[in-house]
Amino acid sequence: MTATSSFLALVKQRERGKLKLYLGSAAGVGKTCRMLQEAHDLRRRQLDVVIGFVETHKRRDTLAMVGDLEMVPRQSVEYRGVFVQEMDVDAIVRRQPQIAIVDELAHTNVPGSRHAKRWEDVRFLLDEGINVISAMNVQHVESLNDVLQRELAIVVRETVPDWLVAQADQVVNVDLSAEDLRQRLRDGQIYDMEKVPTALAHFFTDENLSTLRELALREVASSVDRAREGATRRESPEAISVRSVDRLMVCLSTAPPLSRALLRKGSRIAGRLNTDWYCVYVQTSAERADRIDAALQRHLVDNLQLAQSLGAEVVKLVGDDVPATLARFAEERGVSLAIVGQTRRSRWYRLRRRSVVERLIQARHGLDVLVVSKDDDLDERRSAARVDAGGWA
Repeated sequence: MTATSSFLALVKQRERGKLKLYLGSAAGVGKTCRMLQEAHDLRRRQLDVVIGFVETHKRRDTLAMVGDLEMVPRQSVEYRGVFVQEMDVDAIVRRQPQIAIVDELAHTNVPGSRHAKRWEDVRFLLDEGINVISAMNVQHVESLNDVLQRELAIVVRETVPDWLVAQADQVVNVDLSAEDLRQRLRDGQIYDMEKVPTALAHFFTDENLSTLRELALREVASSVDRAREGATRRESPEAISVRSVDRLMVCLSTAPPLSRALLRKGSRIAGRLNTDWYCVYVQTSAERADRIDAALQRHLVDNLQLAQSLGAEVVKLVGDDVPATLARFAEERGVSLAIVGQTRRSRWYRLRRRSVVERLIQARHGLDVLVVSKDDDLDERRSAARVDAGGWA
């Protein structure tokens, strides 16, 4: 069965729309062309396909691929005296096609649009029963943010939640060798010629592209594993009971250092295990809303929102004995792995009272504890002046 045929079978299964995602290592690998080629194939099979949004970047090959495909007119949104063209998600819903092609999933919509992010537009279309074929680059996966900063010194400002990628019904890798991609860049097939020297020197290096290709392959492999696991669960009810106890929790504190690194690591591990995970915050009496510093409260809210976007179930507990409260929660929910940050308490404090980590390890037999080093706190250590990969989307 071809990839197009298998997606066609998915389209006919249920009322809520299906999502197919083309995932690439970088701009220029051919994701948009692959989507457009599939759109033509599906139309030849008598399916109603429209282009919701495609960014051709004035590339000749991409423009040629659009051909006579129906394009839903974009909407003009005024922002600071300038009219910006965005995808008209309401017009697509009114048109009610079977399948919509939506490019650049990580795109941030201009203020005034129905949704802040294009991935929210896509989720809206899926909820309306419209099937979507979309595309994105691997650096926009939210939980890879820290990996990219650590390995490539790249800061990505536009991201897509891991849970949305995980819920995609099909994820297809679009690959191109680093050498071929750099040649396409030199030939002006990706960016305007004046941007090429900067792109070659910064983002499109052999090292960066090789790393991104590896990350893309891993992400697609994880998707295949999730699909296989889902099939196994449907065939074997016993597998559900075994998996149900293999959960993890990220233990979040009010202090901002390490929090984002903890959450992204938790998301990646949960994705590989294909299991549920929790973001657990224990509020002590000293951290009540009327006592906590406003800046810390703001950081806490931001981190809890990030946890939700990464797919965690956020749980707020109350108690002054933090390790005991966490251990009790782990016991009740079948959590077998706790992810915590390296303590910043003084050695004298740890000698007198023991750290949360030490007490958590001893509090419950069978609970594994993964301690994330302070060296993973990249948000604190990396400069905002690093290369911004959002511009290379």
